[in-house]
Amino acid sequence: MKFCRVSWEDKICFALEEGDHLTLVEGNPFLQWRKTNLHLALEDARFHPPSCPSKIIAVGRNYRDHAAEMGNELPKEPLLFLKPPSALIGHEAEIVYPPQSKRVDYEGELGVVIGKHVARLTDSASARAAVFGYTIVNDVTARDLQKADVQFTRAKGFDTFCPVGPFIETELDPDNVVVETCLNGEQRQHASTATLAFKVDTLVQYISNIMTLEPGDLISTGTPAGVGPMNSGDIVEVKIDSIGTLRNRVL
Repeated sequence: MKFCRVSWEDKICFALEEGDHLTLVEGNPFLQWRKTNLHLALEDARFHPPSCPSKIIAVGRNYRDHAAEMGNELPKEPLLFLKPPSALIGHEAEIVYPPQSKRVDYEGELGVVIGKHVARLTDSASARAAVFGYTIVNDVTARDLQKADVQFTRAKGFDTFCPVGPFIETELDPDNVVVETCLNGEQRQHASTATLAFKVDTLVQYISNIMTLEPGDLISTGTPAGVGPMNSGDIVEVKIDSIGTLRNRVL
């Protein structure tokens, strides 16, 4: 199933993709829900981030080729940082180029959406059971500020620096999907999650032993090689076939 969150009248509602239209959902897919008799054409939908995470945990240098292009070795343990929920935007929303930066990069990634309250997981099976589904993330980064700062917070944390969506796919093999990023229609990134240094189950288990994970929390699993700058007016698209395409314009 593919869930999303969309505007409906004066509310933001969960919806379920069903062919060429969305069916609005009553309740919360993380808890209890049911389909309604309200429908919305896909082309008419205004998408919002598909979950409301209490935190966004991102993973750095999780592809060997990306670590190499940045002049780094693969970390021995997952390298984690946080992005604030205030950075979230949805599909077709606009990424705002901050005046503090002179280089803002795209980073296409597979996102993991947590489905239950979990902590201190001990094995891969319980880690996989904690996952509600998978989405697409663009871990937008002010690259010059990342190099200038010891921490990643400023470079990764600007408003609009975490486009997510449009859907959460609940039925997906996260260890074998292709992440593709295009800038103005030209392919810039293309890699399989089979080449992740730390797979999804490992990440969920590892993170749960640091911080409690809540329903809707988002883990961004790392970007492959090919990162590069975006400029005002550019269109960046991150595609994962089983999920869809996350598209955003830069202002």
